[in-house]
Amino acid sequence: HTCLSPTVYQDIDGRYRGLDQNIHKAEGFVNHTTFSLWDTYRALHPLFNIIQRKRSADLVKSMLAHYDQSAHRMLPIWSHHANDNWCMIGYHAVSVIADAQAKGIPMDEQKALEACIATAEHRSFDGIGAYMDKGYVPEDLSGASVSKTLEYAYDDRCIALMAERLGRKDEAHRFQARSLNFRNVFDSGTGFMRPRLANGNFVQEFDPLDTHQKGFIEGNAWNYSLYVPHEPDELARMLGGPRRFGQHLDSLFTMRLDDKYFAKTEDITRDGIMGNYVHGNEPSHHVPYLYNYTDRSWMTGKRVRDVLDVMYKPKPDGLSGNDDCGQMSAWYIFSALGFYPMEPGTDLYELGAPLVHKATIPLGNGRTFTVTTKGQGPKNVYVQSVKLNGQVLDRTHISHTEIMDGGTLEFTLGSRPPQR
Repeated sequence: HTCLSPTVYQDIDGRYRGLDQNIHKAEGFVNHTTFSLWDTYRALHPLFNIIQRKRSADLVKSMLAHYDQSAHRMLPIWSHHANDNWCMIGYHAVSVIADAQAKGIPMDEQKALEACIATAEHRSFDGIGAYMDKGYVPEDLSGASVSKTLEYAYDDRCIALMAERLGRKDEAHRFQARSLNFRNVFDSGTGFMRPRLANGNFVQEFDPLDTHQKGFIEGNAWNYSLYVPHEPDELARMLGGPRRFGQHLDSLFTMRLDDKYFAKTEDITRDGIMGNYVHGNEPSHHVPYLYNYTDRSWMTGKRVRDVLDVMYKPKPDGLSGNDDCGQMSAWYIFSALGFYPMEPGTDLYELGAPLVHKATIPLGNGRTFTVTTKGQGPKNVYVQSVKLNGQVLDRTHISHTEIMDGGTLEFTLGSRPPQR
């Protein structure tokens, strides 16, 4: 499933019909389409940056060709042949490009950054003008306003990181400031992200459990309020500190979301829900890994293994939701290996608890990266210790460089939380 898209979009001689309806020829790359970016930026593209790096380079060049042909001078939102479906929110081509840059995928970096900035500053698109002026998307000016504000803020952090790596300090500073706009939709009175009007007031009608309400798209405030993948430490502080943050996450997974709250949302069904955690749709895919920022990081492995066991089955209806061009399956592959790109655009991966006994990844550079486990078993879901090349890790992440250098990541698992 992870390799079915994006799809090659050119004839044998490299010619294809472009976004501008003219015939173009791909020079030095294979042109692709079918970019379901709202879904796939999260794990599919980061996976390609490990296992299919040449393909990743082609994908970035395809996006930049789309940008060149765009009458709007924008990167793709949902590219489909000689068209953009404009489906879903955010400008997540930015995330894909930033993640590729962070992980050494060759590209024209200056042009890539210019394309990212132009897309993020296209004022007439989906509330961006108001977002730039006010620091949030007002619900009375553009719907799904909280979801947009949060996703724009994350994408803006990706641009800030790209600019910083290129030494472009002014752009880095500007987009770093924009990446903090998630603060502007947080309601400390309720503890949730909440839609605001252009006059600054919060929308009064508000139910954090409802997946079909003003301010949100394909998700409720409970799940979307955790969408701050680029500032998890601050998110924990906003929700009361590491201990209370852990309790907050526990309640997400253990409470029950009544059918009435998602009856009108076609992309969310009971099959994809654990408590109130919605795995069958993408906005929550990073949430189990947020436990690494609580006082109980060992719960990351427990929650990840629960999701792997419950949400993925070896049968025709074995996926808990729409695979969305490979994202659902890419989450499985990363999580089964024991690490996950919670913040694409950086070179870091959060550690979980692998499902495999052993797995070896050929890296394409003559090296391999191997994941092994001690004590693997269905009840042994708590990580006791992790070693990288024989050295104990005292952190809950590894870097892309550590993976690409090759070596062995060894997890010791147990049936109970570790004793510290």
